[in-house]
Amino acid sequence: MRGPRGPVVRGVRPGAGPGQVGKGSGLERAAARAWRLLVLAAAGYAGYLLVGKLLLPVVAVFVALVITAVLRPPVDLLSRRMPRALAVLLTLLGGLALIAGLGLLVAMVVRAQAGQLGGQVRDGVDRLEHWLEGPPLHARTGTLSDLRQRLGDLLSTHRQAVLSTAVTSAGWVVEAAAALALAVFCAVFLTHSGERMWHWATDLMPARNAAVWQRAGHAAWRTFAGYTRGLFLVAGTNAVLVGVVLAVLGVPLAVPLAGLEFLAALIPLVGSPIALAVASLVALATRGPVTALLGLALIVLIGQLEGHVLHPLVMGWAVRLHPVAVALAVAVGGTLGGIVGAAVAVPVLSVGWAVFRELHEGDGRDDAGARGAGRGGGP
Repeated sequence: MRGPRGPVVRGVRPGAGPGQVGKGSGLERAAARAWRLLVLAAAGYAGYLLVGKLLLPVVAVFVALVITAVLRPPVDLLSRRMPRALAVLLTLLGGLALIAGLGLLVAMVVRAQAGQLGGQVRDGVDRLEHWLEGPPLHARTGTLSDLRQRLGDLLSTHRQAVLSTAVTSAGWVVEAAAALALAVFCAVFLTHSGERMWHWATDLMPARNAAVWQRAGHAAWRTFAGYTRGLFLVAGTNAVLVGVVLAVLGVPLAVPLAGLEFLAALIPLVGSPIALAVASLVALATRGPVTALLGLALIVLIGQLEGHVLHPLVMGWAVRLHPVAVALAVAVGGTLGGIVGAAVAVPVLSVGWAVFRELHEGDGRDDAGARGAGRGGGP
């Protein structure tokens, strides 16, 4: 378009030179994004401080969501034939009975094998010492005996510190029991009427934001529930395989070690190797180095099966995260929150990414629909 003084160039500020065209707008956009990122970082840090002050209720709510994700499928199945409240009660009692039965089984195995475990450990240590003294290591005679003596002296010297640590741990046990009771209480209501609670919360928002929050909530829950159920399935399968391997090799405490593997596998990447290392040490101390090496080889094979077959098949449809992102999330979570942070880092990141993708793709679909409607096209 030509004005009274010549052609008009859009997007050029008056007095701008040829090399300055578009620089001001680019810098302004970068500055706008920068201050928004700073606001988000400040909000995230404030949230981190708030979570640190309210750790017990936050952990209780997270555990309640985990319990809800596990109990919802059987509750939905039973509610087709009975009232939902009764289905929740029966499912909860069944879950508690299952946990109590497993705990009783572990206690019976430990009690039955405790008498012979001491002798097996002494025999295993003697075999290990003879193996170290022979070729190719040719270790000094009495190396393990000196190590045991030094360990006993160290414990005797720091007995007071050990006792104070035990007292502190007892306080943590009480807090954990309180958090678990609160989690079960919340899980009962979330399992029974979680949808109504969420709809009630979104109805309090302005009408223009309620639909967005509904989409975000559905995406978050779908991802969290899929991740939780898949993680429990993978951890259970891995624990059963490890328990079978230890039982076939004659390693004592195979059932408790399988339970330890199940609990440790709930922490991605780092939990399972730690539990497998403990199982290998028990095999080394009770059955000797040959059995320990054979068990370690089979356990590594199980780990490869889990990492390359079970985990991609079960978790791939629920969590779309790169392994590097998972590793970084576990590292950051462990640095900021210890074991709890490492356990919750991946599901939190997965939920956040799922919500972002849902809102981003939804906005793209809405924009495409609006452009199609503007051109006269239908949905």
